[in-house]
Amino acid sequence: MTEPPRPPGEYGSPPDPYSTPPSYSGGNPGAGYPPPTSGAGYQQQGYGAHQQQGYGGYQQPGAYGTPGGAPVGYANNDEKTWALIAHFGGILVGFIAPLVALLAKGNESPTVKAHANEALNFHITWGIAMIISVIIAVCSFGIASPLPLLVWVFVLVFAIIAGMKANNGELYRYPATFRFIK
Repeated sequence: MTEPPRPPGEYGSPPDPYSTPPSYSGGNPGAGYPPPTSGAGYQQQGYGAHQQQGYGGYQQPGAYGTPGGAPVGYANNDEKTWALIAHFGGILVGFIAPLVALLAKGNESPTVKAHANEALNFHITWGIAMIISVIIAVCSFGIASPLPLLVWVFVLVFAIIAGMKANNGELYRYPATFRFIK
């Protein structure tokens, strides 16, 4: 059975956000609201949940650990697909796949933008590293020929890890990456 609704202002109703409560006068507890005590009060189930998660299930900025952090989770399957394209596509075509994801859906979805920015920074950084490793391998007359392969394996491993995290709805922060794009 459910309890009938209570009139506004009774114990258990959330406070009206537009009304200003009377101030508490220290010596006269009857002159206003007393200071809050721990555990005294009724908390409605789910009240304030929208303030914690943000609109549409996204977390508030800063939830990723840095100010203005990335949102977590997907609003629909389209966002998930574009995030996976940004991470896994970089294995095949380098920075082109995250750039396409950023340009296609970055303005529509903060989640896709966060994944595409992270993947784009990683693939730009390691694309430069790949070019440098090839130049070193050529200039060393093949002595350093395994170097480009090691760079490619590094990119492969971390792009797969990031793609698996993106599949679970988490944003992966690539290691050893310069943040060119914020």
